Amino acid sequence: MFSIEHDFDATTITLIDEGSPHLQEDITINAFDDCIVIEQLDPRTDLVERITLSINQLNDLAAALNLPEGVYQRVIDGRKD
Repeated sequence: MFSIEHDFDATTITLIDEGSPHLQEDITINAFDDCIVIEQLDPRTDLVERITLSINQLNDLAAALNLPEGVYQRVIDGRKD
């Protein structure tokens, strides 16, 4: 299950784990103009872990999800991205 909220400066997506006997903590994704911030509570430390991706890193991740093992560089309209 997930939710989407549009705020003034970001879109927030919350991913809620369900259906498994070993549920993970919710993941919050904040999409800004220049970066994506992913947050998840670590129940062992009770701290929120945060990862910040640039838009290029996000695009690389999206492309990587559908590719086999290897090393890649995205090229868009004849230019490296």
